Order: sequence, then structure tokens, then C-alpha cells
Amino acid sequence: MAKGFFITATDTGVGKTVVSAAIIRALRHQGLNVCCMKPIESGCLREGDTLIPADGNFLKEASGVDEPLENITPVRFEEPLAPWVAADRMASHIDIRMIHEKFRGLEDRYGAVVVEGIGGLMVPIGRDYFVADLAVDMALPLVIVASAQLGTINHTLLTVEHSLRNGLTVAGIILNHSAKPQGTVAEETNPDAIAHLTPVPVIGVMPFIEKLMLAEIERAALANLDMEILRKHL
Repeated sequence: MAKGFFITATDTGVGKTVVSAAIIRALRHQGLNVCCMKPIESGCLREGDTLIPADGNFLKEASGVDEPLENITPVRFEEPLAPWVAADRMASHIDIRMIHEKFRGLEDRYGAVVVEGIGGLMVPIGRDYFVADLAVDMALPLVIVASAQLGTINHTLLTVEHSLRNGLTVAGIILNHSAKPQGTVAEETNPDAIAHLTPVPVIGVMPFIEKLMLAEIERAALANLDMEILRKHL
């Protein structure tokens, strides 16, 4: 069975990339040889004929691996759209088998692979193939990244329910402050509420990090995430 985690989210913009980097850095701190993968990235910047995957680059830096970016983010789109939509607009399709081959290669070379998904579980990669299907194929336990703000309970419970119904193992939930906390009652009570309402653990609450430096992300991860929960799945 593959070792590592598949990082998904309840919605776009909740800080999935930052949390992925946090998990990578925390596992590296514990001595694990970790690689990363962002198999599909849309909204890439164009430099000449090359599309630059900002998230893929950031995760590669976080993992510190000497791995070609083509193995980390093999599929890239310029338009910030769901992968199937972006591919369809280019009259092309996404080669799922190639993504699987890239992943298996990383799995063979590293102790664990942290894969950042694309948006939430129901984001389409193909007409009949979704991010949830990719997570099932990779056979990695999920870490669900959720907003810490009002509305997150509904989104988080729906994501957990869909994951378990599709046979996915959920390692846990990380609530993330992708924006400066407002000090609301919802922010204060959401972690305990979600812990009581779902059958999976809350791994921790990541604080708002104004300057996204890797050292700061690592410190926040080690201080706020229950690494024992994650290590049980490795």
C-alpha cells in the first residue's frame, strides 16, 4: 500500500497548499524521506512556451527533493478552471494513466508522497473521473483541509461523508486560517463541533501565517498539528 497522504479540501481557497507544505515539513522534521506531488495545476503563469505551476514549485521547495518538476506537476493549464473544463477548452484530455505512472515512480523512490489534490473531491478531471477517483486510485489516506470560519461545519461534514461513502480512509481534518482570524464565536467553536460531529479526528488548527516562509510554516505545523494521528497512517 502506498505511503503518504492525499490532501483535499472542502472548497477552493482554504489553504490546501500551505497545509500540504506544513505536513511535508513536519514529516521531514521527523526524519521521513518525503516527496510531493501536485498532479494537476490550473491557473499557471506562462513564461514563453512554459507553464509555471506555483503550487507545484512551492511544494517541491518544501520537500527539498531533487526531482524534475515534470514528475511533480505533470499536467498544467493556464486558465484557472476545473481540469476537465480547462482540457475541454483546449480540445484535449488529461492522461490519467500518465499521472498514475508518475505517482508510482515517486512512491518507489521515497518513503512517503504527499499529494495535493485539485480543489475538492468532486472537481472533475474527466467527464466521468473526479478528484475522489484519483484519491481512490492512489490509495492514500485523506487529510481534509477546511476553513476555520463560519460555514465550515456543513462543508466539512459533506466532504467526510462523501469520502467514507466512497471507501476512502480519512486520516483527519485540519482547520486552516487562510485569512486573519476575526475572533468570532464560530472560529472558536468549530474545531470541537466538527470533532463531535464526524467519526474522524481533528488533527489541528493551523494559524494564519502572514509571510509564507517555509520555516514559519514548519514551526506552525509542529506546534499545532497532532503528528501522532498522521504517523498512525504511515
